[in-house]
Amino acid sequence: MEEKEKQEIDVVEEATTEEQAEESTAEQEKEETAEDKITKLEAQCADYLDKYQRCFAEFDNFRKRTIKEKASMYDDGVRSTVEKLLPVVDNLERAVAVECQNNAEDSFYKGVAMTLKQFQEILTTIGVEPIKALGESFNPKLHAAVAHEDNEEYGENIISLEMQKGYQYKDKVIRHSMVKVAN
Repeated sequence: MEEKEKQEIDVVEEATTEEQAEESTAEQEKEETAEDKITKLEAQCADYLDKYQRCFAEFDNFRKRTIKEKASMYDDGVRSTVEKLLPVVDNLERAVAVECQNNAEDSFYKGVAMTLKQFQEILTTIGVEPIKALGESFNPKLHAAVAHEDNEEYGENIISLEMQKGYQYKDKVIRHSMVKVAN
């Protein structure tokens, strides 16, 4: 009987040793899986952070681009509107120039002159400026030469006559000055 008891004790001890080995293996597997999970979660967190930062930068760029487009659209609208109103200003200037020669005391002349002055003030307040031409050096970016003359009074490429006034808005030309250039 003692042998049977010894065999049973040996079997129990082996079973206990096997159980302990299995438990330690299970604990190691749990530790590995926990470490794997942490690593996966850290990688996923880094991926989400990268996506968030990219999305935020993209939105910020979109916002800035939209602001620029709005400003550009406003400037284009101002230039387009002023371009359509410039013939009216030209006609008022012609009327004032002709009437000035005839009778400067006429009330109609004064009304037209005041209307022209008001128009010019409005253009100035919105940022539209006339391009200087007479006596200036010819600049193809600002002036359109429609005639040339040989005149000793003026130097080479100096504007001797402004036929139509040019205007610019924020350093962009709305209409070039039509000029006569002395050679």
